[in-house]
Amino acid sequence: MKRIIFVTAMLTLAGTGKAQQNFPFEACTFRNGEFTFPYRILYPKNFDSAKRYPLILFLHGAGERGNDNVKQLTHGAALFASDSTMERFPAIVVFPQCPTDSYWANVRTTTNPDGTRRFNFPAKGKPTPPLAAVLALMDSLVNSENVDKAKVYVGGLSMGGMGTFELLARRPKMFAAAFPICGGGNPKNVNRYAKNVKLWVFHGEADNVVPLIHSQAMVDAIKKAKGDVRFSVYPGVGHNSWDNAFAEPELLPWLFRVSKK
Repeated sequence: MKRIIFVTAMLTLAGTGKAQQNFPFEACTFRNGEFTFPYRILYPKNFDSAKRYPLILFLHGAGERGNDNVKQLTHGAALFASDSTMERFPAIVVFPQCPTDSYWANVRTTTNPDGTRRFNFPAKGKPTPPLAAVLALMDSLVNSENVDKAKVYVGGLSMGGMGTFELLARRPKMFAAAFPICGGGNPKNVNRYAKNVKLWVFHGEADNVVPLIHSQAMVDAIKKAKGDVRFSVYPGVGHNSWDNAFAEPELLPWLFRVSKK
């Protein structure tokens, strides 16, 4: 069995429009065939190599793409790296970064006559190179000695919410719970994971970047498949519904209560 080596590197998050903060994320890179991407990993305080911890994968949105290994921490890192979260919910947290010219999910975008966009998600096909690399990284981490396989979680926002739904379809038995924010996916794929994964889906009612219909379609399909799903729609909120999701006092308690049987 592979053991995760505990190393801490302090990261200063700056130039992102947020107040400067220090996050104890280690800077890493991962190679999958010819494709290499950067990622950040957060370990629990007082990490004990003899213990197993929950594992959280978080996928950023299109605006945080790049190769600086910093921007992907713009949204969400403060929540997981806060002292209170690390004390109450010790976990290993992974933030990979997608290249600027690619996407997490397979998706095609069309523009409606009124100027709004619609996203089309193929039911089949190979994963994008970044998602294939994330799959390989997760396979490696989940099989390490320090990860509790019953408590593996995934979430993401916008492009990352779309990637979250696709990851569930590609690894239906890996994740115990998922929290896609302002994303979408192909409803035909939910039967692969609906009964295996608990979901909490978030979206802004006034989102004009990724319309609410995409999350609604996924939630409707999951309910039809007898899945366990919660759905929070925020009236008057646009695309930045992640701010509301991260402020939900029950998000982390709900997430960490979920364990695969």
